[in-house]
Amino acid sequence: MDALAGLLDGPRAKGAFLLRMVMEPPWSVRIEDGAPLCLMCVTEGEAWITPSSGEPVPLRPGDLAIARGPEPYTVADAAGRPPRARVGPGGECATLSGEPLAETMRLGVRTWGDALDGGTTVLVGTYLVDGEVGRRLLDALPPLVHLPAELWRCPLMPFLEEEIARDEPGQSAVLDRVLDLLLIAAVRAWFARPGAEAPAWYRAMADPVVGRALRLLQDDPAHPWTVASLAAKASVSRAALARRFTALVGEPPMTYLTDWRLALAADLLREGDATLESVARRVGYSGAFALSAAFKRVRGVSPSAYRSGT
Repeated sequence: MDALAGLLDGPRAKGAFLLRMVMEPPWSVRIEDGAPLCLMCVTEGEAWITPSSGEPVPLRPGDLAIARGPEPYTVADAAGRPPRARVGPGGECATLSGEPLAETMRLGVRTWGDALDGGTTVLVGTYLVDGEVGRRLLDALPPLVHLPAELWRCPLMPFLEEEIARDEPGQSAVLDRVLDLLLIAAVRAWFARPGAEAPAWYRAMADPVVGRALRLLQDDPAHPWTVASLAAKASVSRAALARRFTALVGEPPMTYLTDWRLALAADLLREGDATLESVARRVGYSGAFALSAAFKRVRGVSPSAYRSGT
């Protein structure tokens, strides 16, 4: 598994929120849905996205933005435009005074806005549940990713624009998979751009010693790894591996392994109905008790509380 494949092994949309937003200026929408990740691509006109703590970013035709939640942000036709509507959890839209807008602004299948011939069209795809996107991927991204059209060419966009307004059997599954592919393509383009700031462990993959150790940990987290066994596989001394790994990754090998195991466990807990015991053994813990203790120590909540979202 290469570094990028390891990072992207996780996007699994399930009933994601997708729509085509068509608006006529002036307009402004405050996004407060708490979703872990949202992709937006402008196909016509211009939009501005303003994170809670950051400068407004313009989105022009062909540009793509990835907003990482749960912090709110504003999307508008102009920077600084006061919000006129609010999108809450589950994609529910209302005026600032609480009047529902879902029906009054419905323009067709997965199409929403204030005018069918509006000057701005934005394709929106939102992952609604944490477990649908791997924690390592979320941690690797800044609060707002902006890919200008000149750095981002993806044949999926015309396909998504055509499919998003179709209403056929299995359409939600088609859109879920297209959204996953779109996210993977966007992250790949983000890390390939000039001056990209990838996570330390991602950059360390290029090192012949540390990269080998990282791949071993990522590919087989359930193995009873020790620094000594990793060093033997990487053909270096235990001290040399520990020193080099910590310098390049920013943490010791066993600390990285613990974080990686718990990240996998968090995704598995949100994915389905697997028992805590089975999740524990899949990620390298002797049983449910050991996983629970580590999970609560590192993440501050029990696995059951994390799974239920409480």
